[in-house]
Amino acid sequence: MRGFNRRFLQVTVRLLPFAVALLRDRRRFILFGGSRHVPEETHRRRAERLVETLLELGAAFIKAGQVLSTRPDIVPPVYAEALATLQDEVPEETGQDPAELVAADLGDAVDAETLDPVAGGSLAYVYTAVVDGETVALKVRRPGLKPRIERDLRVIRRLVPVVGFFASERQEYSVRNIADDFERIILEELDFQREAGMMRDIGENFADDDRVYIPEVDEARTTERVLVMEYVTGRKVTDEGALDRVGVDPEEMARRIADVYLTMGLEHGVFHADPHPGNLAVLDDGRLLIFDYGMSERLAPETQARIVDLYQSLARRDADGIIDALVALDVLSPTVDRTEVRHVVELAMENLEGRSDIDWRDIFTELFEMLHDFPFRIPPNVMLLIRVGTVAEGVCRQLDPEFDFVAFVRSFLLEHGLFQREVRNVAGEITSDVRTSVPALARLPTRADRLLDRIERNELRVKTDRQDDSTGRAVGYAVIAGALFVASSVLAFHSQPYEFLGVAAGAVFLFLFYRAA
Repeated sequence: MRGFNRRFLQVTVRLLPFAVALLRDRRRFILFGGSRHVPEETHRRRAERLVETLLELGAAFIKAGQVLSTRPDIVPPVYAEALATLQDEVPEETGQDPAELVAADLGDAVDAETLDPVAGGSLAYVYTAVVDGETVALKVRRPGLKPRIERDLRVIRRLVPVVGFFASERQEYSVRNIADDFERIILEELDFQREAGMMRDIGENFADDDRVYIPEVDEARTTERVLVMEYVTGRKVTDEGALDRVGVDPEEMARRIADVYLTMGLEHGVFHADPHPGNLAVLDDGRLLIFDYGMSERLAPETQARIVDLYQSLARRDADGIIDALVALDVLSPTVDRTEVRHVVELAMENLEGRSDIDWRDIFTELFEMLHDFPFRIPPNVMLLIRVGTVAEGVCRQLDPEFDFVAFVRSFLLEHGLFQREVRNVAGEITSDVRTSVPALARLPTRADRLLDRIERNELRVKTDRQDDSTGRAVGYAVIAGALFVASSVLAFHSQPYEFLGVAAGAVFLFLFYRAA
């Protein structure tokens, strides 16, 4: 507990200057004076200092910053832009040799003398080693890292209510569950058995696709701390010389990356969520190689269908469709004022009209900036898929500066039948309704004929429930009492006599109404 308190104090002291600046901006206390305009350049400098502070605070806060960079419902664009530059830094050694961890988890299967370091990040090392006579890649979690991450997550959870104090009413809708989002995302990245399962599923989905290669994973040997996978090497995908050597045009590779990631998100529902150039390579046979599945996600079929709806509506510039999809995805509250939201969505679309260089990032940035006045919260899995589109678009633009990701999304939806699927779904619902109604419609002529026969023979009887006479009397008393009170008011206003008689009579009928009711 002492270690937690010391860490909590350390983090609080480091973040306090940012809290004071926010309080002063929002004028939460009278001692900060009146209103003041904060220039964007000031926000930019603050954002850069925040990035430096998070880097110094360690892995959990770096990951938290990376998550916040994808949350426009919480973080203003200038801060999101700065946080997106956060890269994993290698922390200080804990004193324990990772080789000991490998030996503890894999035993004699690994030849310890063949263990050779390849790379290192804030969460894990990567080694090559010989396992049962075969060279494999090992991703090894940093020794002692998980307890420190869990401690820092407790600190973050303790700080979230304080963050809520600084948040606007709109942001409170999102801040409420942010600690749970951080914890789930960070702990999932530390679980290498989960990562192995994601690699397996994505590999199976692309097993028959000769454009892309997913390394095989040894799930039987993989543990929570050590991931055992096929050792594959490739050249960086944005290296033009490497693409030339394997006979692949940069423009073709850009289209392939876009198609592969859209297929993962919109068709398979299991996707690699970190497509930056360091995780993408090209093999000697020209196939796209994808590394590092720590940041990956699985979508429920309903969520996947709603995201397809959102992409379709964005491609068509359909404001009502965009709103429907955002409500279905729990981004917007169902009780939101649709008229106002439609106005800002249409305004966002108008702001993008006429621009020749619209990119995917621009669309979502414009849309979420316009929605900042409304309570909206972006579920982490939805935001991850949106982030995949913006990051993949950046890689595609590096390969082909003229690449139009928005047009590619539109053509992908058409070629893969996703627009037609929407039509088929609606047609299916109509068919189902008709199928249900046909039996009733078939019986209608016979029933109508029987009804007319009974009417002609004077045999039609209508059963009604006998109503209490007191109800009718009560209504009558109320009407009379009201009329007498109104008449008395008119007489009194014009100084006419006998108005008191009307009041008295009205009181009698009011008493009768209460008794009857």
